[in-house]
Amino acid sequence: MPTERKLAAFRKKTDAALDRWLPSEKARPATLHRAMRYSIFAGGKRLRPILCLAAAEACGGSPARALPAACAIECIHTYSLVHDDLPCMDDDDMRRGRPTTHKAFGEGMAVLAGDALLTISFEILAQTRQTPRHGLQDFFSELAAAAGSHLLIGGQAADLEAEGKKTTPAELLFIHRGKTAAMVAASLRLGAMSANATPAQVKALGSFGAHLGLAFQIIDDILDLTQTSEKLGKSAGKDAAAGKATYPSVFGLEKSRREAARLTTLAHSALKPLGRRADFLHALADQLLAREF
Repeated sequence: MPTERKLAAFRKKTDAALDRWLPSEKARPATLHRAMRYSIFAGGKRLRPILCLAAAEACGGSPARALPAACAIECIHTYSLVHDDLPCMDDDDMRRGRPTTHKAFGEGMAVLAGDALLTISFEILAQTRQTPRHGLQDFFSELAAAAGSHLLIGGQAADLEAEGKKTTPAELLFIHRGKTAAMVAASLRLGAMSANATPAQVKALGSFGAHLGLAFQIIDDILDLTQTSEKLGKSAGKDAAAGKATYPSVFGLEKSRREAARLTTLAHSALKPLGRRADFLHALADQLLAREF
């Protein structure tokens, strides 16, 4: 199946599962549940769940068995965006081409919608079936660690503290390993675990995700400087205006492009133990490096 067709199929599976597992808009309190669904179904790329499903397939498993992990990851990713857009954080009015959750529902409800998405992610993950190599505790530990204070939230905290300051390469790496690469790597590792992957396969896919996640963030940083708000679906140039720590601000555009290419090459190399089963992941890595929005 060509890459675009498989991407569309994985998105469709993820959206259908999220629709089943998220509360109905009619369930009380209706405003909260509308805000949760507004945030989830805002037209995102679904990169992390796609990587989760693809990792399961690359390890000889069924993408369907990885759906709880894929949807849990997307709920955590979306909650982080809802909170990141708040006035007390990055203060953004647009996300995925439409008003951010706090603009549509108010700040208080946006905070609660983010809280609820974080909480329901673990309820959804509980639908996972353990495998001979990976018990339920392993799945929960993997996701909680990636989303916690040392990685996702820690990276966001360091990002806030770095605003308007001169950032070292080591500090920049800490920020982006936490706020972006950790959840990308966890997506792949959880997908592999759902397929009863060997420790070597889980390690290979985690390494692929760590390199891919950093490359993805660098391209995001570049696009924030070089593309329009219409193309990006969010406010362009906002990172520079806010004095954010980004790869272009520390290294410049050309060196940032070279670094994204280098990391993508390392990501490809990490997949060698999986052979031809990783062809889709190879193609996706190249597509992400070449993206324009």
